[in-house]
Amino acid sequence: MMSEQELLERITLDPKVMTGKPVIKGTRLTVEYILNLLAHGMSVSEILEEYPGLTHADIQACLLFATKALADTSFMPLIPESA
Repeated sequence: MMSEQELLERITLDPKVMTGKPVIKGTRLTVEYILNLLAHGMSVSEILEEYPGLTHADIQACLLFATKALADTSFMPLIPESA
């Protein structure tokens, strides 16, 4: 099992790659893209099959990165819940 720090080191930000969006190290696959695939129902296995260079740890790193990024923000639902 990798530590949080080891997982987060799998995500890089470089203004010259994908306009500075966070990407999985050594790829042009953004964290946003991977999360979008998961959100639309693609399984981790399907993603790994589609992108053979990725590992399960890369997907975990994307999820952890998103969790850390959201931890320090206020979140407003797009549609307010009715009482």
